[in-house]
Amino acid sequence: MRFWFVVFAFYGMASVSVQAMPAIRVSDDGEHFVLEGSGERFVVWGVNYDHNTAGELLDEYWIERWDEVVEDFSEIKQLGANCVRIHLQVGKFVEAPGRVNQAALDQLAELLKLAEREGLYLDITGLACYHKSNVPGWYDQQSEEERWKTQAFFWEAVASVCRDSPAVFCYDLMNEPILAGRQPETDWLGGELGGKFFVQRLTLDLAGRSRSDVAKAWVDQMVDAIRNHDDRHLITVGVIPWVFAFGGGKPLFYSPEVSERLDFVSVHFYPEKEQVAKAIIALKAYDIGKPLVVEEMFPMKCSERELVEFVRASKSIADGWISFYWGSTARQLRETEDATIAHAITASWLDQFKAMAEEMKSVRGK
Repeated sequence: MRFWFVVFAFYGMASVSVQAMPAIRVSDDGEHFVLEGSGERFVVWGVNYDHNTAGELLDEYWIERWDEVVEDFSEIKQLGANCVRIHLQVGKFVEAPGRVNQAALDQLAELLKLAEREGLYLDITGLACYHKSNVPGWYDQQSEEERWKTQAFFWEAVASVCRDSPAVFCYDLMNEPILAGRQPETDWLGGELGGKFFVQRLTLDLAGRSRSDVAKAWVDQMVDAIRNHDDRHLITVGVIPWVFAFGGGKPLFYSPEVSERLDFVSVHFYPEKEQVAKAIIALKAYDIGKPLVVEEMFPMKCSERELVEFVRASKSIADGWISFYWGSTARQLRETEDATIAHAITASWLDQFKAMAEEMKSVRGK
């Protein structure tokens, strides 16, 4: 208990308190976002800043190469974005059970100050295990109960640093959590994509519990951890829209049983070629009377034109859209000596994203 008091008292004093930006809250009718004080509607138009062009994750280089982060935030602002989604690895913030990494928390405080200076809100996504090399062996060996305790510890530490910063848009409890199937699993992480593991299991064994019961218990424990130190900022969970992927079914985390303590809906949509209408239908399944943010989108499976069509068609449903920025401007991507088709697609999309910024931030359809 003494350790907790010292750690959180210290970071409470060190947390950012500059009030240059109005905080974001849910509107009184519960359906969209507004700025604290003025009540002006706020629409999210942002980017995932999950890794750089070399594939390095933010918390792997943000101390030694801070100047790169400063430059990237300036470039993101020039794109017309008002929000940056960052991804924090649990292994970079928790050194051992019950012991935080002070340097990482200090750097997070610096990032908050940078975001305030640039006028960019942060979607703080935590508990990442994207690079297996950064996942501590002891963490993988923990039981479900111990692992959840470590995850709650992570969120208590992060919330203690972030609680007073107006630049915090939200805490995203985990990127794309999944559960075990009918049979027990042996690995906490899901499949690999480009050398990264973006999907993580909350349990290896349902042990007779319903999926809703497990999801609700985990959400409640993580929310409690944050609310011990921050009763102000919004909380969400970014999910794979299985309703879209499987062509039916019901949302799990945004079901009535699980979503009660989540402030808004976050879903990740990559529309398929010639299936924009189908994606919109699936998106409507997540319109549950709370603000809704498309937290990931990119012309990965469809054309740029079709993604623009999806974004504009979702104006009456969504309250925000977050794409990607990987540390290179459209011009830099085009001038790369070994530029590929992927470089060209990304450069073109960044130009389109910038061109749509003012239009989308002024959306008033919902």
